[in-house]
Amino acid sequence: MVDPDTTARDSVRVMVVEDEPKLAEIVARALAGQGYDVDVVNRGDDALRRLMAPQAPWAIVILDRMLPGIDGLEVCRLLRAAGNSTPVLMLTALGSVDDRIDGLDGGANDYLPKPFALKELYARIRVLLRAEAITANAAVEAGAMLNVGDLSLDVERLAAFRGDERIELRPKEAAILACLMERADRVVPRWVIHEAAWGDVDAPSANDLDVHIGRIRNKVDKPFDRVSIETIRGAGYRIRSETP
Repeated sequence: MVDPDTTARDSVRVMVVEDEPKLAEIVARALAGQGYDVDVVNRGDDALRRLMAPQAPWAIVILDRMLPGIDGLEVCRLLRAAGNSTPVLMLTALGSVDDRIDGLDGGANDYLPKPFALKELYARIRVLLRAEAITANAAVEAGAMLNVGDLSLDVERLAAFRGDERIELRPKEAAILACLMERADRVVPRWVIHEAAWGDVDAPSANDLDVHIGRIRNKVDKPFDRVSIETIRGAGYRIRSETP
């Protein structure tokens, strides 16, 4: 299985939203030492703006509860209201049960009170990333019919459709396409796609995914004069629901 503990994390970007400079520096350095690509933001409104951008590449957000601009709870609520499901781990000095419930009800995936041990932070991040990868496999396992724009995918029958035209796919092509379509208009990190397509086998070589993406484009995009599958440098891939 491709595990975020053992795969290269150059495509796993983490946003740390923390207004205490010393703590932000400690967390950023610690996560960088674990192989993550870290961006630090110190205001809630700035974090929200960046996370809502079309090409937002972050796989997870470490979000402080109390922030200038917009507090972390409101950032989380606004993200979820907009349909953004990026995993959020909320940090806070407010450690009461009611505070934790507020954070989780506001859309946070997990809640870590301050002060915390870095090892626990690492573990909670790994859990959230694994959950994201499991979700990526759900469509393939369920044999679901997925739809993005005029592109449809019948996972069980290994067939895609542009309108009424049927497009035959290989199993890994269908798994990769399903992973992207499940997250239409979101950047999907490379390791998440690896997990969805290769599962419980050795990790593919560095360019295997790129080769498969090229084959998928040749089948579902190029013959129809579409550019729906985009490469987001340093982050992964994205399929657009509306193509230029």
